[in-house]
Amino acid sequence: MVDVCFYFQVHQPYRLGQYSVFDTDSQKHYFHTAKNREVLKRVARKSYLPTNKILLGLLKKHPEFKISYSISGVALEQFEEYAPQVLQSFQELNDTGQVEMLSETYYHSLAFLYSKKEFDDQVKLHRDKIRKLFKQRPRVFRNTELIYTTELAHHVQGLGYKGILAEGWDPILGWRSPNFVYRPAGANISLLLKNYRLSDDIAFRFSNQGWKEWPLSCEKYASWVNSINGNGEIVNLFMDYETFGEHQWAQTGIFNFLQKLPEELLNHQDNSFLTPSEVIKKHKPVDEVHVDQPLSWADTDRDISAWLGNSMQHKAAHLLFELEHDVRKLKSKKLLDTWRKLQTSDHLYYMCTKWFGDGDVHTYFSPYDSPYDAFITFMNVLNDFKRRLHLAPMAPIQ
Repeated sequence: MVDVCFYFQVHQPYRLGQYSVFDTDSQKHYFHTAKNREVLKRVARKSYLPTNKILLGLLKKHPEFKISYSISGVALEQFEEYAPQVLQSFQELNDTGQVEMLSETYYHSLAFLYSKKEFDDQVKLHRDKIRKLFKQRPRVFRNTELIYTTELAHHVQGLGYKGILAEGWDPILGWRSPNFVYRPAGANISLLLKNYRLSDDIAFRFSNQGWKEWPLSCEKYASWVNSINGNGEIVNLFMDYETFGEHQWAQTGIFNFLQKLPEELLNHQDNSFLTPSEVIKKHKPVDEVHVDQPLSWADTDRDISAWLGNSMQHKAAHLLFELEHDVRKLKSKKLLDTWRKLQTSDHLYYMCTKWFGDGDVHTYFSPYDSPYDAFITFMNVLNDFKRRLHLAPMAPIQ
């Protein structure tokens, strides 16, 4: 028997507006409200709303169908502000009782790499937001962009979580398969590993006409999942939610594929669907896995070089987190929220200079003409923000 575990990441950052050195001292807003609203509404129209409509129908039609989400706090805020119908559609999915909401950092940040205090605060903020909007208390954790180490797993276990997600990357597994539950070395928390081949067949290769398996039919894909029977217990299909309709446009046939896939998988009597918590409850870890260097689901390297791979990114991140003490001592909710929005990993991602192999991916997601423009804009904002911190005790920023 193979249990299929669907997990989707839902995230939208607060993008920065144009901010030059001449804007310093101007009280100009850092974040591009019009652009953020425009992008959110576009993605809602192309991806979130049609995908949620399809999945709601599937959940109602197939009581055994299950899915899970990690929705960043900044995405939830933008749903509330710009597209409340999207939030309502996620709540309708949640109301079926067949959906699990996972924990992550509220601001989709790299906080664990720089400040455990900040990481813990963001996890709590996100957990509280999920409880407020979806009436769930998350039991499973997924870090920003699936960034993972054994140290993180131990820390998350200490926060009370029963499971954590990570990339099922061959170099860390060796001869072992991602289609089992594992345990982080020395920990007592379950580790669910993404089957990156089957996940990326949908997320990245679905519309690639140069791929030898194109066009991908539900029957073909289901046969690949079925072949795991006898060779594994679970298949974890983890991907960005924007796969449906935004990264893979409607004309590629991605929505028809999604509509038919659950039933095709259920046609095999040995297949079923589970949420991450159900996987943990049903399947015991078969072995320990140790990851001492950060692992992610990004690029061909599966490391953190997409966010911290060059000197610009390191400098920006270091200077940003260097402000933590000054921000906290002011006890200003507005300044703290602004600082945290600047932590969102997308700002560092836009500075990535890895143009070989994965370059088209980085270019697609960036609103800037170049990573250098991204760095300059971010540093201009950061320098002005630092100035505001110094002014705040005398003239608090409203």
